[in-house]
Amino acid sequence: MTSGEVRVVRRQWWAWAVVVLVVAAAVAPLVVVWLTNPDDQRLVDLDVYRTGGQMLLEGRPVYDYVTPAPQLLPFTYPPVAAMLAVGLAEMSWGTAQWVWTAGIFAALAMTVWLSFRQALRKYVPWVFALLMVACTYLMPIRDQVRFGQVDILLVALCLADCVVKRPWWPRGFLIGLATAVKLTPGVFLIYLLVTRQWRTFFMAAFTTAVLTLLPFAVIPRDASQFWFSALLDPERLGSNAGTTNQSIRGMLIRLYLPETATTAIWVVIVAVVGWYGFRGARAAYQANDQLTAVALVGLMAVLLSPVAWIHHLAWVVVVLGAIVGDGRDPVRLRVAAGVWLYYVLPIPWWGVSLKAADIPGVSLVLGKIVQNGFGLGALVLVWLLVSWLPKRRQIA
Repeated sequence: MTSGEVRVVRRQWWAWAVVVLVVAAAVAPLVVVWLTNPDDQRLVDLDVYRTGGQMLLEGRPVYDYVTPAPQLLPFTYPPVAAMLAVGLAEMSWGTAQWVWTAGIFAALAMTVWLSFRQALRKYVPWVFALLMVACTYLMPIRDQVRFGQVDILLVALCLADCVVKRPWWPRGFLIGLATAVKLTPGVFLIYLLVTRQWRTFFMAAFTTAVLTLLPFAVIPRDASQFWFSALLDPERLGSNAGTTNQSIRGMLIRLYLPETATTAIWVVIVAVVGWYGFRGARAAYQANDQLTAVALVGLMAVLLSPVAWIHHLAWVVVVLGAIVGDGRDPVRLRVAAGVWLYYVLPIPWWGVSLKAADIPGVSLVLGKIVQNGFGLGALVLVWLLVSWLPKRRQIA
C-alpha cells in the first residue's frame, strides 16, 4: 500500500468515527426518552421476550404467563423464540435494555447499508450518517426503540439473505431463522417459490422446520400449547381493532361490519393484493432488482397478516432504498422524501384525534381514512414499486 493509499484509509477511519458520533448524538434524544421511561412503560416487548426466557429457566409454562401490571402482555411468539430469549433472561433488566437497543441500531445500520448501496457511491460515510438518522426517526423505527421490538432484526436477516451477493452462510438460512422466530417472514417462502429459487427455498423451509420441531423435543409442553392453542387466539396479540393494527384486516375490522362480511371481504382483498404484490416481486427478481422484490415481499408481510402493528412497517426502510435507487433521478428522490415524511408523521393518530373531534360530515369518514393512513400508504407503496418504478426507470 502506498503512502497516499494509507492517508486515504486513515481519513476514512476518521470519517467513520465522526459518523458514529454524529449518529449517536442524533439518536440520543430518542433513546434517552424511552430508556428513562417509568419502568413499567419501558421496552415492554423486550420485557415479553425476556420473561419468556425466564419462564423456561424456571420450568414454568411460557404461554400461561403475562408480564407484570399494568401491561399484562402474554408471550405470543413461537417456542424457539423463548429458547433464544434465555440469553436475555440471564442478563439484568438494565443490561438487557442497553444490549437490545444497541442491537436495534446495529440491525438498522445493516438494513440501511444494504438498502442504499447503489446511492452510497461517493461520500459514503456522510451519506450513510444522513440516512441512518433519517431512518431512525421513521415512526416504525422509533417504535422499535420505544417497545424494544425485534422487527428490524428480522428485516435485516431477510434482506441480507436475498441481496448479499456471496453470503458466507447457506442462502435461505436467515429467512428460515426469521420465520421460525416470528411467523410473518414466512411470506418469503412464497416469494422463493414463485421465483423458483429452489435451493434457497429448500434451505429456508428446512431451517424453519428444524427450528419449529426442535422445541417439541426440548420443551414439548410449551411447543404443543403454542401450535394447538395460543396460535389460534388472535386476541392474545392485543386488540385487533386498535389503531396500531394497520393490516388490511385491521382496517376492515374498524369498519365494524358483521364478522362474516369482514372475513369474506378480507379474503378477497388479500387474494388480489397478494397476487399483485408477488407478481410484482417476481417481475423485479427477473429484472435483477432484488431490492425492490424484497421491499414488495416485506409489504406483503404487513398487509396480508391478520395483525400488523405500526412497528411491523420497518420494511419502509427497504422501500425507500428501492425508490432512491442510485440517487441520480431527482423525481425518485422527491418521491422518496415524500414517503419518508409520511412515515415520520404520526398520521394514524391524527385520524384518531379527528374522529374524536366529532365534526359533522368530516370526522366519521375522513377520520377513518386518516386512522388507516399507514396501511393505505402501504398499498400505495405496493403500486409504486410494481407499476410506477419500472416505468420511471424507462423514462430516466
